Amino acid sequence: MSIDISKILLITDMDGTFLPASKIPGERTIEAVERFKAAGGRFSIATGRAIQAAKQYFGLVKVNAPIIMSNGGMVYDINEKKQIYDVYLPQNAREITKEILDAHPWVGCEVLALEEVYVPQMTDLEEVHNEICKVVPLLCSVDEIESENWYKVLFALPPERMEELMSFVEEKGYTGVDFVRSSKEYYEILPQNISKGTALEIMRERCGMEDVFFIAAGDYNNDIELLQAADMAVCPSNAVDDVKAVCDKVYEASCEEDFIAEVIDDIMNGRSPQVRS
Repeated sequence: MSIDISKILLITDMDGTFLPASKIPGERTIEAVERFKAAGGRFSIATGRAIQAAKQYFGLVKVNAPIIMSNGGMVYDINEKKQIYDVYLPQNAREITKEILDAHPWVGCEVLALEEVYVPQMTDLEEVHNEICKVVPLLCSVDEIESENWYKVLFALPPERMEELMSFVEEKGYTGVDFVRSSKEYYEILPQNISKGTALEIMRERCGMEDVFFIAAGDYNNDIELLQAADMAVCPSNAVDDVKAVCDKVYEASCEEDFIAEVIDDIMNGRSPQVRS
């Protein structure tokens, strides 16, 4: 690859891409990120998590570029602690959420705002998700959620019942929002036409990165727009087929095998695939 490393920004999804099932990045991955930054490269994350759920990693692996949060709802400068870009769900998201939960009492739910994670319907899966993300949720009904600025709504449910929920949503034909499956057990409401990919384009423009070469890594459906918006797209072997189909390179390593370290090794040694035509 004939691009100066100082002009490269590697942006990666977290869960299932940068993070293994343990949610603890491997020592090889941490070392590779530091080596990449020391050589002048820029490292960032693009995640469905809110700041509360991602901040546990900022001390372990320091980013040196703005990050994408809430599946594209926010571009945030973690070092300056300021929001570069925000977009929220429309007000009808509150009624949509209530209707979905009333019809599916077995579905866990959380609403992400800037400072809080509200949980109007707790289930075992939702509790596990809170524990993984290390957030302390505010338990309340949808009507009791004080914040009007929602970045997204996440539903947690058994994978075998996902089609049931998705069919319900399709039949309702909700307008003004988009729905995306972010893992086998998570289904989300996002602002319409907002994704990690649209956030990447905002980052390019507002952060003066038009001459930066973006390499994006992801593993699931909510990463597809990010991968398509980047100059180069890569994924681990555990990525779903739809993600593999849009990537320039599918690695043999999985997220359990320091996939991101493999990507960085290729960048540092000039072995990365060529830029798309």
